[in-house]
Amino acid sequence: MFSMQQDPLELTKKIIACESVTPSDAGSLKIFADLLSQHGFSCEEINRGQTKNLWAKYGSGAPVFLFAGHVDVVPPGADGWKFPPFVPTEDEGFLYGRGAQDMKTSDACFAAAACEFVSKHPQFKGTIVLLLTSDEEGDGKDGTQYALQVLSDREVAPDFCIVGEPSCTRLLGDTIKNGRRGSLNGKLTVRGIQGHVAYPKKVRNPIHSAAPLLAELSQTVWDEGLPPFPATSFQISNIHAGTGAVNVVPGECVITFNIRYNPKHTAASLEKQIEDMCRKYVWDFKIEWQESASPFFSEKPFFRNELAEAIKDVTGIKPEFSTSGGTSDGRFIRQWCPEVVEFGPVNDRIHKVNERIPTKDIACLSKIYYRILERIFLSEHDGN
Repeated sequence: MFSMQQDPLELTKKIIACESVTPSDAGSLKIFADLLSQHGFSCEEINRGQTKNLWAKYGSGAPVFLFAGHVDVVPPGADGWKFPPFVPTEDEGFLYGRGAQDMKTSDACFAAAACEFVSKHPQFKGTIVLLLTSDEEGDGKDGTQYALQVLSDREVAPDFCIVGEPSCTRLLGDTIKNGRRGSLNGKLTVRGIQGHVAYPKKVRNPIHSAAPLLAELSQTVWDEGLPPFPATSFQISNIHAGTGAVNVVPGECVITFNIRYNPKHTAASLEKQIEDMCRKYVWDFKIEWQESASPFFSEKPFFRNELAEAIKDVTGIKPEFSTSGGTSDGRFIRQWCPEVVEFGPVNDRIHKVNERIPTKDIACLSKIYYRILERIFLSEHDGN
């Protein structure tokens, strides 16, 4: 029976016990640095502001393989936790705790796998690196994005990267994310003329002006999808207007919205299309734009197929490839590394009360990460 020198379950518990609500690492990165250093990795922190980033490296030359993750978590949220969220607890076959799925288990599993691999194959040809950040759940400006700015000036770009985000739907191994849609946020302010509701000729109601515009935006078919990407989607997240008085027409209406888009579009093309639609319906408006992610896709089949085979070797499951879901730090890494995929636990409890993971999945996930290292560094292939 294959077993790790470093038990990934016990390591996961240590990391969950760190109350690392973003952007704090709460000591978790030191746990990883100490472990990795003991196994010959050179470790350094690349910090800015309140954010800590850990870069750990073993070996030299090509190929360069990157494991990327985040130790920060969202706040525990409402009451109703079966166990304290930062007291990792095993119960009825599950490990409970904030970060159990998103994504402290992945961090622990790929650290354990990397340590195991370099212990058994200290003279392998190539380089294994790990990048862990404490600012992914927040705005991310001082996390992976900043660390990559520093690293890209002096380090060789990785050939392959696994981001340990929870990617699976029902069973560990059923889904690999090999791309993500882009994300564009908009804040639309429609201006009117405030006044008394009893004098409609003296006012211009921005809510009334915005209503037909919002109807068109919400009903627009932006595209039919671009396989393997799903169709572009538009969602309104908030509408705010009014003074609080029932007899006052407001002076402005503010609408926030998000578009998740595939590579048929760019942020610039969507901005123009929506601004043109606005001009059809409203007299006075402004839009503030924020592109939080560009779409990316790992086009070459070699790496994702190698990971799929590693998963099948361990679980017997043939994974599906998907580009669904939200954003991740993969959007930053893809600008440096040509082949980026996301693979981690089942994601049915992420950000929820009673976040948990089947305890049996933890050892299994670490074995998958170990197996992909074997397939990349110990198998003969041309990497295409």
